[in-house]
Amino acid sequence: MRDAIQGGLGRSVAMVLAAVVLAAAPSALLRAQQDPQQVEIRNYEGERLGSVSSFPDNSIHGVQTIDAASYRLAIDGLVAAPAELSYGELEAMSHIGKVVTILCVEMWSIKALWEGIPLADLFSLVSPLPDANTVIFHAADGYTTSLPLDVILGRHLIIADHINGIVLPAENGFPFQLVAEDKWGYKWIKWITRIELSNDPSYKGYWESRGYSNSGELSELMFQQ
Repeated sequence: MRDAIQGGLGRSVAMVLAAVVLAAAPSALLRAQQDPQQVEIRNYEGERLGSVSSFPDNSIHGVQTIDAASYRLAIDGLVAAPAELSYGELEAMSHIGKVVTILCVEMWSIKALWEGIPLADLFSLVSPLPDANTVIFHAADGYTTSLPLDVILGRHLIIADHINGIVLPAENGFPFQLVAEDKWGYKWIKWITRIELSNDPSYKGYWESRGYSNSGELSELMFQQ
């Protein structure tokens, strides 16, 4: 699988309710993005979506405000070609859409339409080294979390810059939030500023180091034994 990447791979209680990968950005989503009023999609292909205004604020240091003009996403660590990408460069990359429900250990869940960049496409730009097995995500507020590289690739995870057809609001993690489907909400890191490739599968992020499961799997207990 690592060879495929290096060769240019192009590309808080409940269960995940839906995760539908779309081959291209949905036409309804494109229409909403072209609308200067940023009309939020609340129904998509017969599914009722939750509103962006319904998300509780469970950040560790409050909502982060990030300037798109000066934003840079660093992708580094165990990679052959570290990169820093501007918001404009990231917006120009190929996007896909998914309907996914986020499930939080605080007993709430919200289904939404997420659009963003496949992480596999980002990894193809930097060529992870053969011993890279873990991806550590860093946020503007100091929050971190991690996932196995194989899980990210196998589940085609994305970092989202749009939700329900509108640009991701600051409260929801602008400019990018990880759509960590099949994982507890604390894995859905907001305000991503750095993606680090590592060979440390035991790395523990903010909540994981405070007793939460490092895997974040919905099928497992949320707390470590």
